[in-house]
Amino acid sequence: MTELGSVAWPPAPLRTERLVLREREDRDTPAFIDLLASPEVHTYLGGPRPRGELERTLPGEVRRRPGLFVIERDARMIGMVQLVRFEAEGKEHTCPDVAEAELGYLLLPHAWGRGYGTEACTAALAWFAAERPGRPVALRTQTANERSMRLAATLGFTEVERFRAYDADQWLGVWTPPAPSA
Repeated sequence: MTELGSVAWPPAPLRTERLVLREREDRDTPAFIDLLASPEVHTYLGGPRPRGELERTLPGEVRRRPGLFVIERDARMIGMVQLVRFEAEGKEHTCPDVAEAELGYLLLPHAWGRGYGTEACTAALAWFAAERPGRPVALRTQTANERSMRLAATLGFTEVERFRAYDADQWLGVWTPPAPSA
């Protein structure tokens, strides 16, 4: 996936009632390894990456990635949320140009079921709407991922299409930011 073009990055940390969304720091590497190596987190994402590979490659990766926010709770990383340029992969989409950006998120299993995903994604979408007024955002998930489907509905994403990819039924939704008030 590619970056979002010319957004102001990094923004000041985004603060919600319980969370801070901020740029990645070196201290986040162990949590990123846990996140990317977690079988639970990657149930609907093709499986986890090998921990040994992550331990070799993540510390050397470039930290600055416009659109990638660490989700922090009580000064500890609990997940990530990102907005990246939307790119329709393959020919499975009948409407590949529905949005400029795509929302993605991952939370460590201990953070599930507490509303952190909703809180973090709402903050990230508000940031994007301020950076790119009026631009819609896409979200793709497997239909079998009930948590992700509920989160998409809670955030206000509406279904654009369902399709088959990676040997699974997929869902594509779009979120349109509210019109600016006069």
